[in-house]
Amino acid sequence: MQLKQTKEALNNFGKFVIQQARSRLTKGNKNVNKKLYNSLEYLPFTTGDSIGVKFFMEKYGMFQDQGVKGTKSNYKENKKSPFSYKTKMPPPKAFADFIKRKGIKGRDKKTGRFITNKSLQFLIARSVFQKGIKASMFFTKPFNQAFDKLPEELQENFVKDIENIIFE
Repeated sequence: MQLKQTKEALNNFGKFVIQQARSRLTKGNKNVNKKLYNSLEYLPFTTGDSIGVKFFMEKYGMFQDQGVKGTKSNYKENKKSPFSYKTKMPPPKAFADFIKRKGIKGRDKKTGRFITNKSLQFLIARSVFQKGIKASMFFTKPFNQAFDKLPEELQENFVKDIENIIFE
């Protein structure tokens, strides 16, 4: 079975979700090194009698999307998040690129002197561990938005495909 119209609808669905997710990453200042942005992909598939779309992203993308609960406080957006810090703090080295790209310079509270980047990395890692990561929903919102529109369009395209197969 060809199902050309259905495949096209699913392809449009995937394109829309990725385009909107990338846009939300950029607007939300979550696009520091473009690694997550560039990793967003979709792949329409057909196997046997099923058809669908698979989405791919960098491993930490789900943490950015759903948020991560902190050990001491929590963002209200993270209440439904399945992710949380319990005993292990994020590695301070993970924030080296972030500090460099954002041009952040840490200062000592008492004297106002600049602190080392290594100290700043640790302070940011500890803060993230305690407060968590705020959910951005950069992927979930566009997915839900596109999904709500999908059934009608998909049904219409499926009917067109069946008609094309029958009347060929």
